[in-house]
Amino acid sequence: MTEKTGKQPGGADHVADDPPLWPFAVARLAMDACFWWMEREPAEPADSSLPWTTPNFVALELATMCLRDGSRARSGQPALVCAPYALHRALIADFAPGHSVVQSLQRGGIDRVYLTDWRSATPDMRYLSIDSYLSDLNVAVDEIGAPVDLVGLCQGGWLSLLYAARFPAKVRRLVLVGAPVDLSIDSAMARLARNAPGMVYDQLVARGGGNVSGKEMLRVWSKTPSREDIAAALQKELIDEEGAALLARFDQWNLETLDLPGTYYLEIVNRIFRENRIAGGNFTALGRRIDLKDVKAPIFLLAGLDDDVVPAAQALATAGLVGTPPAFIAAASEPSNHLGLFMGARTHAQAWPRIAHWLRDDLSGVLARSA
Repeated sequence: MTEKTGKQPGGADHVADDPPLWPFAVARLAMDACFWWMEREPAEPADSSLPWTTPNFVALELATMCLRDGSRARSGQPALVCAPYALHRALIADFAPGHSVVQSLQRGGIDRVYLTDWRSATPDMRYLSIDSYLSDLNVAVDEIGAPVDLVGLCQGGWLSLLYAARFPAKVRRLVLVGAPVDLSIDSAMARLARNAPGMVYDQLVARGGGNVSGKEMLRVWSKTPSREDIAAALQKELIDEEGAALLARFDQWNLETLDLPGTYYLEIVNRIFRENRIAGGNFTALGRRIDLKDVKAPIFLLAGLDDDVVPAAQALATAGLVGTPPAFIAAASEPSNHLGLFMGARTHAQAWPRIAHWLRDDLSGVLARSA
């Protein structure tokens, strides 16, 4: 897109202003909740992947992921961070010091922290489905030792919620951060996903040979996020040497895309974003119909007040869908955009310590305090 308009990037009007690209833009908005609109000239691709912020090792290699273990102790309640699988690496959960979910949980006293490091789809992965990812998530939980605390980020949130409904005994607590679940609640992403012809998504998969190509999606847009956009996401002024390093790191992270299996992608677009089956109670996972009322574990919901990808009303509405007693549902809203929920310095200074404390709290006095 070379022509600039005065309309908000990412909105429905912005898509309509550029007819040749609208099918790609709609497909991206519908699927890639953690993708970014492009504002600057593209950086050159990096020679190698960015290193992790928090020391970890690969505890298990599965078809869909590497299970990363960043634990500092071998005992204690484990927390599994379910990163979004939406065109960018799981480094979104461990981006940089002061901008890392894994680090914030550790600093908050969670000694056993694991992370789903999703693999980029290869041609032989093109038929992997949502069930494939739930199955491997289940293997990871068994490897860690159930019950676990699941921390779902963005699209990792609905995957975590599905898992908690399918295997309720294996999830002790659930944290959902900027997670799209009830797509009947209005947002530009949900609206565009519903209105686009189904062939748009089929053609995108066909162009990728059965997968959705992350590199092609980047090539469709010839610009990258502006310095102001990145500063808003990281919630930090990028004016000094540290800021320059963060800016360069973000640029490289943005270029390190993942391909998505076509089957998985189309299931998400159709069953979740277009048909709203999770919230509607007619989603089948691993052979069983999912009823969110089966989720009775304590839940913490975190929303961004400036999130135009998953609006706060949508992120917080999950509370009314689950079977968790209201006294065991905690919710918080931060002055943050979508990426800022996972990468923002202010969010990590304020919201994530509260989440870590909530995970460590025995909750024994919650009912008494709410009476």
